[in-house]
Amino acid sequence: MRNTNAKSEIQNLIAESTVALSHTEIQAATKGLCDRVTIYRVLDRLVDEGQVHKIINVDGVVKYANCHSCTDHTHTHAHAHIHFSCQKCKSVTCLTDVEPIFKLPKKYKVSEMNFTLSGLCPQCS
Repeated sequence: MRNTNAKSEIQNLIAESTVALSHTEIQAATKGLCDRVTIYRVLDRLVDEGQVHKIINVDGVVKYANCHSCTDHTHTHAHAHIHFSCQKCKSVTCLTDVEPIFKLPKKYKVSEMNFTLSGLCPQCS
């Protein structure tokens, strides 16, 4: 897929957002620039390219946020940071300065991680 206006606009929306965005939020913000299928394709491409990562919040809604620790050459699907899901405003925020800690039993190998904490964000507390 080549670089398109839709890809550039979606990438900019995600990069400029302080919270993770859902497909619905992205579609509303693009104001008819492209259809919902194109948005899904662009989001899948951005994830594959390591530009954004996918988060599933506590309600099961998929959201997308900018990758801060990945590069084009070292993208990993194991984003080792915590996500915070606000129960009131439903925002999802990446907490990159908090390091999750876990210990697995022997012979378990992690290929993906999704740490999500739930509660009230600073604006809703």
